Amino acid sequence: MSTASPIVRIQPLGFPWTTIDPFLFCAYHDDAYPRGNAQLGPDAPLAGRDIGQDFSRKDGWSMYHGTTVPGFPGHPHRGFETVTIVRRGLIDHADSLGAAARFGGGDVQWVTAGRGIVHSEMFPLLDASAPNPLELFQIWLNLPARNKMADPHFTMFWAEDIPRFTATDAEGRTTEVASVAGRIGPVDGEPGAGGPLAPPPDSWAAQAEADVAIWTVRMAPGARWTLPAATGEGTRRTLYFFKGRSVAIAGQDVQARAAIELRADAAVELHNGDEVGEFLVLQGRPIGEPVAQYGPFVMNTSAEIARAMADYRRTQFGGWPWNDEAPVHGRDPARFARHPDGREEKPAPQGTAPA
Repeated sequence: MSTASPIVRIQPLGFPWTTIDPFLFCAYHDDAYPRGNAQLGPDAPLAGRDIGQDFSRKDGWSMYHGTTVPGFPGHPHRGFETVTIVRRGLIDHADSLGAAARFGGGDVQWVTAGRGIVHSEMFPLLDASAPNPLELFQIWLNLPARNKMADPHFTMFWAEDIPRFTATDAEGRTTEVASVAGRIGPVDGEPGAGGPLAPPPDSWAAQAEADVAIWTVRMAPGARWTLPAATGEGTRRTLYFFKGRSVAIAGQDVQARAAIELRADAAVELHNGDEVGEFLVLQGRPIGEPVAQYGPFVMNTSAEIARAMADYRRTQFGGWPWNDEAPVHGRDPARFARHPDGREEKPAPQGTAPA
């Protein structure tokens, strides 16, 4: 491949997706859940599943670590952040800070674990008469050493507030862009997505020089759009092509379900194939520090990992203020967030658009 190509490497998408510093992990869940039962779980037999550890995708869906309701019951984190983008379906959140939320349909939850948090992420199946599809990304963003022991922080970004724009090419074909982190545009006279949203205060994304961006891109069949060059020096960028048939990237044909590392200092033209194409962009300047990881703990040294484990055994990171390790928040589908200080938050009464 020519050294002039903006494509650094292309890899197939597995589970989880390959990431680059400052990102640690990216999982894409696309579950075709059936109608719900009285307990908000799947109205379907669970035989043949390893309940509590079901990643089988049997019949197109998994229970994950859930036993009645699919999802991830209470589990700890330290030393990084989780960014959860829910494109379809709902997630019920609960945590050791006392925060709770029901979010979905394009909403984004951003949690700074910092010195330690326990949270659960359950997928209630509210519709008892029709399927309950769920589609989401969960992204782990590292924290620099100076912020790994920051206070935990819980943030909700409602779909109605996420900056987005639509670019139209010379043939009238559209590309829709949503920016969860980092401002994008303008490109070739198109408006930018505005914003950006303000990430949590101790996040690497809150540092201007970090050049962190999390964007979703949806291209109409045949659409052309130029992904702009990054503004930061040393930034690295990955384009995840997860839905569609093919795309030409700077003239090179790439098939779907690929992770494409791009030179971040170059603008790159994307020419989508004959199906709707969907992409996730993750970029940022690397933190460039040692990474020591043991399950849900990410620190800089093995001694810090041992300390995290000991702290969790001793304190449970503040304890679990819920009666159930996998709380769900009833049958009302209304989205909400209740913060640790008791403040209630709801999205503005507008239509939602998937991120």
